[in-house]
Amino acid sequence: MSALYDEDVASGCNGALVVNGMVVYDDPQPLTILPITAQDPPMAQEEEEVAVQAPIVSQYNDQIRPLLDAIDRLRLLMVMKEGIQLPTIVVVGDQSSGKSSVLESLAGISLPRSQGICTRVPLIMRLQSHQSPTPELHLEYNGKTVPVEESHITTAINLATDEIAGHGKGISNTPLTLVVKKDGVPDLTMVDLPGITRVPVQGQPENIYEQIRDIIMEYITPEESIILNVLSATVDFSTCESIRMSQKVDKTGERTLAVVTKADRAPEDLFEKVTADDVNIGLGYVCVRNRIGDESYEEARREEARLFQTHPHLSRIDKSIVGVPVLAQKLVQIQANIIARCLPVIVKNISEKLNANASELERMPKALTSVADAMAAFMRIIGAAKESLRKLLLRGEFDEYPDDSSKHGTARFVEMLNQFSDELHDAFLRILQTKVDRISNMPIEFTEKVWDCIDGMVTSVLTRHSEIYYQLKVSTKRAAHNLVERMREQSMNRVKEIVQMEKLTDYTCNPDYMVKWTKLMTQQESFHKKVNDAVMYGHSRVSLEGFGDIEVEHLRQHRNVLDQAFDLKVRMTAYWKIVLRRLVDSMALHLQYSVHNLVNNDMEEIVNELMGPDGRGIERMLVESPAIAGKREKLKRSIKLLKESKDVVAKIMDRIAGYDD
Repeated sequence: MSALYDEDVASGCNGALVVNGMVVYDDPQPLTILPITAQDPPMAQEEEEVAVQAPIVSQYNDQIRPLLDAIDRLRLLMVMKEGIQLPTIVVVGDQSSGKSSVLESLAGISLPRSQGICTRVPLIMRLQSHQSPTPELHLEYNGKTVPVEESHITTAINLATDEIAGHGKGISNTPLTLVVKKDGVPDLTMVDLPGITRVPVQGQPENIYEQIRDIIMEYITPEESIILNVLSATVDFSTCESIRMSQKVDKTGERTLAVVTKADRAPEDLFEKVTADDVNIGLGYVCVRNRIGDESYEEARREEARLFQTHPHLSRIDKSIVGVPVLAQKLVQIQANIIARCLPVIVKNISEKLNANASELERMPKALTSVADAMAAFMRIIGAAKESLRKLLLRGEFDEYPDDSSKHGTARFVEMLNQFSDELHDAFLRILQTKVDRISNMPIEFTEKVWDCIDGMVTSVLTRHSEIYYQLKVSTKRAAHNLVERMREQSMNRVKEIVQMEKLTDYTCNPDYMVKWTKLMTQQESFHKKVNDAVMYGHSRVSLEGFGDIEVEHLRQHRNVLDQAFDLKVRMTAYWKIVLRRLVDSMALHLQYSVHNLVNNDMEEIVNELMGPDGRGIERMLVESPAIAGKREKLKRSIKLLKESKDVVAKIMDRIAGYDD
């Protein structure tokens, strides 16, 4: 960014302002500050006094003034809220650094002064050179414009600040704009921020420092901001909090200009301070003398010129960096350069943001204005939701929810069925003797889990597809839940029937039964041997392949019926293997059938419930979601603002293009 400021902007400089390769401002007659020297004759000194009394005017001509007006217009439109950064001179400084005095000298008006924080809101100062002998001042805040007499400006600013930030000593980030049209002021726009204080006084919030810091960092962080850092000559610059803040966002100092106030109070080592530049101020220093007491602004400028000319220490400082007129000239030139650099980017950013918002508004669903429109939209939603559910619950296609495994219906069902089968098998090995009684709750619990899963998926899919219709989304969610609950009840009844049938009788014609029975019967001799060993060695349990651990304590007194006991055990084991498989298969088939009906047939119940008995339920869709309506209105406001902004910059760019004609 240093290339922006490589022109000599001090007293006596010439400068040309170029936008998009076109010269829009060329100043062959720069503002000069005539020094008073000891050798000057009395007449020369009188002429110098007249020169110093002359207004602090910039060399803007009719071509450069519209550029600043355009930026001020964009600022008034609050285009920065759209993420469009504007070139801004931001005035920062520690409390009591003399910040208000500097701004008063530039504007030629009195600003509020008090103990503690004088500036409690960002004060946007728009200074405009005005040929009329009568100054024109007004305040802009809270959507209104308030004309103000110059003699009452301090009171008016305090009243406006109280309205914005409240009575007391709190601060606010809502800006207040002061427009000063006055003969002799430089054409400048600056933002004055609250002075930095670390210790809250009575009436200030405990976190006053953090509040001020956050406001300052918001304004000085953008690359488009020029930091006007006001420093008191009476302090060590490196200890100033404002320097620390600016160094965080402008490490090289290329967009920081320092104003050293109160030069008359600590003149001894000021020359060394500004020439050593220990705090890395890239745009240089300007040393000024504050207005004292009842001095007029003209008197203050004369005294300032004499001070830097005659004081034994201050006279060593180069005249190109002393005095309020030099400060005004530097700020004018820096402002011109940064506007020229940023204007093409601003035009580009406004166009891109406008196009993006217009596209987003176009993609939003149209507001429904009739029952016919609502019905058509509703049927599209139901159709889209059914297709999504077919993919999730029937076809195993998960492209709509690639990263959400909870919506991968078919995969979830396989996983749940496998887990159900394993749990049944484990339970069977433990409680074989009591048949189905002890495991009859497991299919019911499994069915509950499956329908909880289905309920979540159906609700989620329907909610996603009806998101933009607030009333419909609420009603659809309720109707979907009611449908799932009805189907859950039907499914639970069916599962209970399956369990009751298994408890009623033992039956199978599955050939796997005989295969399993034959295989298990090969363990009969091993069973005899292990039981005899258990009796001999006092063991109560034996382990057999295909059976697991078997309690044999009760067989000690009935060894004559070992063959019958073993045969019964084998039959029960072979049969209940069949039962377990039958339970799992039945559950899987039933759930697949239920899901198929849900997606392809029963979804119509949601339509019927939403329509209502009189068929007028669909009218709820005409009420748009507050979030969607809010977003639509926000986009419309944004587009309106950006169009106005685009018109502002288009007129300026057309005017610039006309300069070369």
